[in-house]
Amino acid sequence: MSARIRLKKFGTKKRPYYRIVVMDKQAPRDGKTIEELGYYHPIEAEGKQIVFDAEKAKAWLAKGATVTDTVRSIFNKKNVSVK
Repeated sequence: MSARIRLKKFGTKKRPYYRIVVMDKQAPRDGKTIEELGYYHPIEAEGKQIVFDAEKAKAWLAKGATVTDTVRSIFNKKNVSVK
């Protein structure tokens, strides 16, 4: 099983809300997650948009999990280095 850190979509039409999760690479977008790392809420105020556990993210990266491009940009905003 190859793990991937990616977004899982919640919310309603024109009010998106995403959770940053670790999932199997071949699982559907809203399928079962292995672990939840945090959330991304693009409509919130600037300081409350991104909340996640950087230590858990680094641990999953050390285990070999890959990151999607969108999550990579979110991590870069919070200064979490991703290869």
